[in-house]
Amino acid sequence: MGSVARAKGCLGANVYTEVPDGGWGWVVGLAFFFVEVFTYGIIKSFGIFFQDLMIHFNESNSRVSWIISICVFVMTFTAPLSSMSSTRFGHRPVVMVGGALISLGMISSAFVNSVEQMYITVGVVSGLGYCLAFLPTVTILSQYFQKRRSLVTAIASTGECFSVFLFAPAFTALKDYSGWRCCLIVMGVLQSTIILCGALLRPIVIQTKQEVVHKTPIKQTETKYMLDNEQTRTSIDSVDSGVQSLSTSCTNIVGRSKEEEMEMEKKEEETGMLPGASVEKEEPSTPLLRNKLLDFSVLKDCSFICYALFGLFATLGFFAPQLYVIPLSISLGIGKDRAAYMLSAMAVAEIFGRISMGWMLNKKPIRKIYIELICVLLLCLVLVVFPFVREFWGLMVCCVLYGFMLGTVAASHIPMLAEDDVLGIEKMPSAVGVYIFIQSFAGLAGPPLGGFLVDLTVDYGAAFYSCAAGMGVGAIFLALVRPAKTGLCNRRKKQQQNSKAPSWENLTQDNKIVVELPDDFLDVDLVAEESILKINSGDSTARAKSI
Repeated sequence: MGSVARAKGCLGANVYTEVPDGGWGWVVGLAFFFVEVFTYGIIKSFGIFFQDLMIHFNESNSRVSWIISICVFVMTFTAPLSSMSSTRFGHRPVVMVGGALISLGMISSAFVNSVEQMYITVGVVSGLGYCLAFLPTVTILSQYFQKRRSLVTAIASTGECFSVFLFAPAFTALKDYSGWRCCLIVMGVLQSTIILCGALLRPIVIQTKQEVVHKTPIKQTETKYMLDNEQTRTSIDSVDSGVQSLSTSCTNIVGRSKEEEMEMEKKEEETGMLPGASVEKEEPSTPLLRNKLLDFSVLKDCSFICYALFGLFATLGFFAPQLYVIPLSISLGIGKDRAAYMLSAMAVAEIFGRISMGWMLNKKPIRKIYIELICVLLLCLVLVVFPFVREFWGLMVCCVLYGFMLGTVAASHIPMLAEDDVLGIEKMPSAVGVYIFIQSFAGLAGPPLGGFLVDLTVDYGAAFYSCAAGMGVGAIFLALVRPAKTGLCNRRKKQQQNSKAPSWENLTQDNKIVVELPDDFLDVDLVAEESILKINSGDSTARAKSI
């Protein structure tokens, strides 16, 4: 029993009065690093199998590209399911189930007999697992940090870069030695590590100091109206506070017998009320907020709509270049061994890009949304340059530049949802699911579109042109996020406030300001005043009769 209790204490929820910016968050950051290694890192490294699958199954480039396309689509399309599951069951079990699905899908893909079967194993099964594993991890990591959120997320997200840097050459050598089927089994076994990472995700609960105080046992509680008049009250039982409770007025005016007083005191002790307080149902000072399973109200926010459209078009440039850079290198006469280093160079540069972006966002020389916009424009420019390169070192430079700029965008586009320029940390858990869901359609169309253009033009440079076009359109919508937040949204809020705010004409009647007070507030005072008048009138009539 003692060990079970200690285990629950170690893996239970962490309760803080404010965002810790550390603590168990560092463990969550390490878990997110390895989740990145075995999710996006494997997806980006999957391009090393394209040539083998095309030869083994005698399929075209576009049909093989559908494997990753379906995987990315399922991963992003099921994002709302991941958000709802995390809200309903918690982040830990969802990530652990996701890790099991990823491993199952990748291992089973080693025994397929057609590309269509890989659509199911890698595309659907592993794709669903990627979604369940990635989104809850990045969401809970954002909740553990506030001031260091951008830097920590950027550093932890370099896991996929290390994965591409190490796994691309290693899996290429393993594939050449034992075949692509054995290589997929090894990848699936390694991906089961995500289950352990999910077990480390301890829930976090942020409570204000007032909520902590309210949870301590208190035998005597003050009523609502006594709290409202705390400033004018000289003592708890004072009648001069300006507000008299019903029981107090009866005591001071009519009088009670000692037996009645004893009975009332007993009842008050049983209910935990102060003497002279009216019996009411205790209302919590801060109502408990229940998170919606999925909040689609974010679609009413103009800035979020613009940001979601940015993500939709920018996704065209997130996955396709990694898939086609090796075939492009081979088409230029570069050997397979040297071509594999293109992904490694891209991955190393992406590490520096992510860390640099995290450091820059932490310093905030300008608004974070503008920093991301500059990086997106530079990334679009690099994609345009790719098709003009015709030799190894030129292509290597392009890969380094692309990796660096991709790292800056990849490290910021999801955490940017937590910034006030887009939505804020309160709405991020639901917004992430909706945002990734919108991205799913571009993830489905990106790789096949590039493969179709390659088959049509017999030139791998066409795939990079399509990526650059999508990134350029995304930059336009990203530039509209801040104006939409400060312009359209603020106008709508002002209109709502003006419609709700009462006019001066409604506040005045017969040149007198009308003050709204609770009904029982007036009733209690009127009863006390009427009873006082009756007593005074009774005393005056008695004196008149005696005279």
